[in-house]
Amino acid sequence: MWAHYGLDYGAGDTGTAAQPRPGAEDVDLDAGGRQAGYGDDTTGRATDDAMTRSEEEVQVGTQARERGRVRLRKYVTTEQVTQTVPVQREEARLEREPITEANIDQAMAGSDITESEHEVILHEEEPVVEKRTVPKERVRLGKETVTEEEQVAEEVRKEQVDIDDQSERGRRPSR
Repeated sequence: MWAHYGLDYGAGDTGTAAQPRPGAEDVDLDAGGRQAGYGDDTTGRATDDAMTRSEEEVQVGTQARERGRVRLRKYVTTEQVTQTVPVQREEARLEREPITEANIDQAMAGSDITESEHEVILHEEEPVVEKRTVPKERVRLGKETVTEEEQVAEEVRKEQVDIDDQSERGRRPSR
């Protein structure tokens, strides 16, 4: 910026007067090596007749950071399951039939009065429980990006310029 005026102020305030850049146009200097016709700022550096007014601006962006962790954990629980299942069984039933022409030969085939036994095997069903592992579903953790709005407030500094006119012309008579 100072190069525009033919000055090279270097990297900072050294407390010495500015020196013209080599090859800069000729500048009138006073006895102290300062440009003639302009004043000094309060730091003692030679300045031109203007100053720069600056202010801070807020630049807002985002930065990713770890918010937390989520784990998918599988564990085993036990519950009682009750189901109804139909079962069958055989029961003995005494059947009597009268002697008829159709069965008289079978009825007379045995001996006279004797003791005997006849056995019938009875069957029944009983519930049988079999357990097997059956896959039901696949479960995984996914991520979803949710966008929300947040307000950010920050103080910024601004340079202001006022006139401090202490000349006779700047003073107004009170009425």
